[in-house]
Amino acid sequence: MSALKILSGGAAQGLIASLAPEFKALTGFDIEGEFGAVGAMADKLRKGTPADIVVLTAAMVSDLVREKLVVSDLISDVGLVETAVAVRAGDPELTVNDAAALREALLAADAIFVPDTKASTAGIHVAKVLQQLDIANEIAARLQIFPNGATAMRHLAESDAIRPIGCTQSTEIISTKGVVLSGSLPPGCELSTMYTAGVTTAAANPRQAQSLIELLIGANQRELRTRAGFLSRKFYGCPRCRGTAETQLDGPAGQFHLGQSRFIY
Repeated sequence: MSALKILSGGAAQGLIASLAPEFKALTGFDIEGEFGAVGAMADKLRKGTPADIVVLTAAMVSDLVREKLVVSDLISDVGLVETAVAVRAGDPELTVNDAAALREALLAADAIFVPDTKASTAGIHVAKVLQQLDIANEIAARLQIFPNGATAMRHLAESDAIRPIGCTQSTEIISTKGVVLSGSLPPGCELSTMYTAGVTTAAANPRQAQSLIELLIGANQRELRTRAGFLSRKFYGCPRCRGTAETQLDGPAGQFHLGQSRFIY
């Protein structure tokens, strides 16, 4: 059986799973590989794990291009993913409109489910936010850390804690049964991360890898990307244009102001 080999951040797992039937009908290929913390996936590629395609943060894909592990002219942005708060299905949703409310919610939780705080995009950011809110030491014993956001969310769904919450990328929350997206992180604590797909230089099936990228970014998949948690547009205050600018991700990358939003590219 033919299969396309993929190494991907967990943020893209739900979207890729939803496209797998169409991809197989188009190419005859299944999709096999690993989804996890982006740092761990990039290291797997560096260590020689076979892969035709990667879907990682734009910054990591850029590094892999420089390392000649990803083809420079065969990369495309998929969309932005926000880091967000999750609760168990049936639990009251949380309102964290500002940093003070987020701090209060974290302190009130008796278990906090997060992805790897050293190798995953969301986990690294959560660790920084806890330091920023000056509660890292106070809640350290309540942190439940897992290899990736999807695993963290599954454990949140099964938790018997009284007031558990989770924090990871919105796509991983949306794709996990038993948990509910309760809102993005508030201003000053927020993070939106660009995810990029690229064909590896050692790809055994480069044509099929490009076909998957075309599916991931296709205009007719816009609604599917949105339902999966990928954003195609982001509004923010831009000091250069002294107003509200809008990123348009359907056009060439880099042709918009970055403003003051916190993006990882």
